Parts: sequence; C-alpha cells; structure tokens
Amino acid sequence: MNEQRKEITPVGPIRGRIQPPGSKSITNRALICAALARGISTLRGALASEDTQVMIESLRTLEIPLEVREDGREIVVTGCSGQPPRRSAELYVANSGTTIRFLTAMLAACGGQYRLDGIPRMRQRPIEDLLEALRQLGADAKSETGSGCPPVQIDSSGWQGGRATVRGDISSQFLSALLMAAPLARETVRIDVDGPLVSQPYVTMTQRVMESFGVEVHETRDAEGALSYEIPAPKSYRGTDYVIEPDASAASYFWAAAAITGGDVTVSHLSLDALQGDVGFCRYLEQMGCTLEASPDGLRIRGGTLRGIEVDMNSISDTVQTLAVVALFAEGPTTIRGVAHIRHKETDRIGDLARELRRLGARVEEFEDGLRIEPAKLEGAEIETYNDHRMAMSFALAGLRIPGVVILNPRCVEKTYPQFFEDLEQLVRQS
Repeated sequence: MNEQRKEITPVGPIRGRIQPPGSKSITNRALICAALARGISTLRGALASEDTQVMIESLRTLEIPLEVREDGREIVVTGCSGQPPRRSAELYVANSGTTIRFLTAMLAACGGQYRLDGIPRMRQRPIEDLLEALRQLGADAKSETGSGCPPVQIDSSGWQGGRATVRGDISSQFLSALLMAAPLARETVRIDVDGPLVSQPYVTMTQRVMESFGVEVHETRDAEGALSYEIPAPKSYRGTDYVIEPDASAASYFWAAAAITGGDVTVSHLSLDALQGDVGFCRYLEQMGCTLEASPDGLRIRGGTLRGIEVDMNSISDTVQTLAVVALFAEGPTTIRGVAHIRHKETDRIGDLARELRRLGARVEEFEDGLRIEPAKLEGAEIETYNDHRMAMSFALAGLRIPGVVILNPRCVEKTYPQFFEDLEQLVRQS
C-alpha cells in the first residue's frame, strides 16, 4: 500500500462474509485486568494494532511479563497481583486514549512515580476530569503543563478509597479507568457520575470484562436517575482464559459497504447481544432501508433503497463517521445528534468530518453536538484523514461508489485495524 495515498476503485454490489480482528476496546480492558490479576491469563482473539501495542509495551516497561503469540492474536499475561515490579517509569502512549486513561488510573492506584505522554494530538486531549477524581481518592496525579491534558505526572502512594465524582459527558473512558483500578484501593470505592454519561455501552463492557476476571461492580441510580458505582476493595482480579469478540466498530465498515453498494455482507461471530454496543449500528442501517438478519453465524446486512434518518448516536459514537458516509447515498437528509464529545477524539470528528463530506459534494450543516448531511451531486476528491483511523476507513467506503476518491495517509488505520484495506479488497473479490 502506498504510504501517502490510496485510490479506491468503485465496484458493484459487495457480497460475502468476513470476520474482523478482535475488539480493541475489549483487548485493552482485558490487558489491564490480566496485568493486575493474581495468576496467568490467556487472551484469545486479541487485536494486533498500534493501540494495543502501545498498551503491551507500556505493561512491559512496568516489567509485567507478557508473551505475544500467533501474530498478536493470543497474549499470555503473568499478572502482578496489583503491584507492578517497576515503581517508576516514563510511558509513551502515542495517540491511544484507552491506554493513557486506563494506565493513569491503574498506576495512581498501584502507587509510584510515573510520567505518561504521547504524540502532539494526545497533548490536546482532555484528561483533567479523570485526574481530579484520582485526587479525590487520595492519589497525586496532575497535568504536567497545567493545561488539563497530557503529559500526566503521577506521584502516588495508592488510592485510599472512599468516594469520588467524575463528569460523564467528556469520555466514558474516564469512568472505565476508575472502575478497573478501584479494586486496588485500601477501602471500598464509590464513584458518582456527574451529568449524563456518554457511550454508556462501553462502561457496561468494562463491567462485564471485570466480572470475567473475578471482580463485580454494583451499579445504582438515584430517584433523579444519577448513576453511581460501588466497587469492593481491596480485592484481587484472578487470572483467566478469556476470548475476545471481533471488533464491532470495525464490522460497521463492512455492513456499511453492503448498504452503500446494495450488497449482502455477513460479519461472523458477532450477535446483537455482544459486549460491544456498536453492533447497534446494524439497527440504524435497518432504519435507513437495509435488511438485518441475525443468526448463530453472525449479523447479515442486505442493502436496499436508502433513506435519511434522524438519530442520537451518543451510545455508539465510534460509528458516526461510518453512518455519515452511508448518508451520502440516501434519499433525504440524515441528522446525527448527541455526540459533542467526539470533538475530543483523535481529531474533531464533527468539524473535520463535515469538511471532508463537503469535499465530496454533500451539503452539511454542523452543530455543536452533531451534523446534518444532505446528499447532493457527488464527486471524487482527496480525503484528508487527520491521522484518524476512522476517517480513513469510513471515507474509503465512499470510493466504492464514487470514482476518484483518494485516501491520504492510509496507514493511519494501523492504529486499530492494520489489515483493513486488505480485508476490504478480499471482500470485494468474494463478490
């Protein structure tokens, strides 16, 4: 693949079956729980990508033993029982939000002196709300520059425990990080969520992964609906043999390919009751006119005449870019709301998304929390990806119908799906 640009060739209806690699979100959560566990864990079906690699390298820097097998699809972790051998380290996390947020909470709970940093974009991504919650729990954690963004400095003797409040409207990863680290505290931890919680299915995923490693989280809502979580502490995770689902966010591109080309695609080994909320993307395609079929073999989407919809995508915001590209080929406008928090992702996934959709000819109205996409006469263009893997994968789908679509910096997909273009081409060859 050309490292600088990749032109997509238009095709007819795509028909076939595919299984994406393992879930990044589950892989990095399982790595944290396995690293903290008592005993040995084997993670099967793991994702090999930049995001998981920086997590693995960070854990290795902490001298937690890991053995990576089968080209990264199997990882054997010898847990540290909540006490990493290295109590002082500098960790590089590239642009992996899960890695910096999960490790910041974990290391503050373990105790020691640490510094975490990444690429320039990481230094623009907010983390102060997580740091404030850690300070409420008795840990010393701060933004090195005072900007509320990385680099992060930790000088901690561990969590005392007790009660902390964290905002829910910036990133659900803050809450997930706190939940996974909480069993290391000296006393039971209660975490109150301030305001609405974005991407709640990811928090549910965190709870299910923790349960698989032997720790339960108790979730409650008060009379006004405010969320709280209680985690018994101190408590040890236990090593386990853990199977990771295929990545549902990655699967969205192949379901969308069926929708855009009027094709028929089945993603294997995913079901509507998967741990990952992003399987709900299929329901949006169904609303737009596709046919959804769930079976023991996987989830199948058959394309139909597409129509625009109005949808709140707060709970599955990693698929906003995918749906936005599908909307280019619908009859009537599509409105996406409830996703203001995605402006703080790898790039501004509202403003930059709108800009690239306009390059293809769409009329786009941008809101603080979303956008309205009105199809128009479409034409090819060079698509800037802003080093965002989801921009590259989503806009590649537009090129399945529009001649002349060129993806710039296509290698940015290595962050979560290094084989994406090869897998897309394999699916086209099946048709």
